[in-house]
Amino acid sequence: MDMNPFRTLVRTEGVRLYRDLPWRRTRDPYEIWLSEVMLQQTQVSRVETRWSEWLDRFPSVFALAEAGTAEVLAAWQGMGYNRRALALKAAAEQVVSVYDGVFPTGVKELVSLPGIGPATAQGIRAFAYGLPGVYLETNVRTVVLHHLFPDVVSVPDKELVPIVEATCPAPPGSGTGRDLGEVHPEGPYAVPQDEEDDPRSWYYAMLDYGAYLKKTVPNPSRRSKAYARQTKFEGSRRQKRAEIVRQLLDAQKRGEGLGVSSIHASLCEVERRAGRPEVAVDLVASILSDLAREGFCVDSDGIWRIA
Repeated sequence: MDMNPFRTLVRTEGVRLYRDLPWRRTRDPYEIWLSEVMLQQTQVSRVETRWSEWLDRFPSVFALAEAGTAEVLAAWQGMGYNRRALALKAAAEQVVSVYDGVFPTGVKELVSLPGIGPATAQGIRAFAYGLPGVYLETNVRTVVLHHLFPDVVSVPDKELVPIVEATCPAPPGSGTGRDLGEVHPEGPYAVPQDEEDDPRSWYYAMLDYGAYLKKTVPNPSRRSKAYARQTKFEGSRRQKRAEIVRQLLDAQKRGEGLGVSSIHASLCEVERRAGRPEVAVDLVASILSDLAREGFCVDSDGIWRIA
């Protein structure tokens, strides 16, 4: 299949729809990695504010690695999925300890870091280092499904990957550029001189055009086999986890810890105000056990604190 007409269309739409977002004005892999994580299931407008606030607080991977768990969790509040905050800190610690603070460029090395999956790894590679790869996220899926799989349902990623790989350009002077794990021959911070058609500008075009399509046509990404509707937050176990973490953070600010009975009483009050039934104390204990296992908090003689 001749992909040139498709590539020309995407590039044209990318120019027309380009969004001048703050993380597009940098090639710092730390800042780009942060944006990739924050943009997962969070509106762009909200990330614009929170991304800048986070960098004011943790301006480098070294600052994040050295920060305390409570400080990191407090900075993340309101973004959802607190696990991501812990993963950010854990990954920062590894980047500092293993790579002397310089993000690796290889896919294998990047996905070995906590919380970094294939799409985030390829986002770092494309936007920080200008390296080609299969950056398969929801807006990219949207574009490919809309134009190349019209009216087809439950399309598996294995059918999209070859197309995404084939349409991503190689940076000038890099040969074929199809070894997805190779390190750029000019070093980790080398960037292509011609930005008219390189992996960075190509995927920005895909993202912006995909975001536009989602607003103007029935969301094509729902026809992906990988599509999963986000579960309801209010009333869920996830909501209760987030509330318990918030309680522990508030107590930490006061220099205190909390007992299970205190956490249970506060959580029941939250549920009552929301018009939901009170929760069982066993559920609170179960959630605390999960949080402790995941590194959020610790139990000291029945008093719980942020780790």
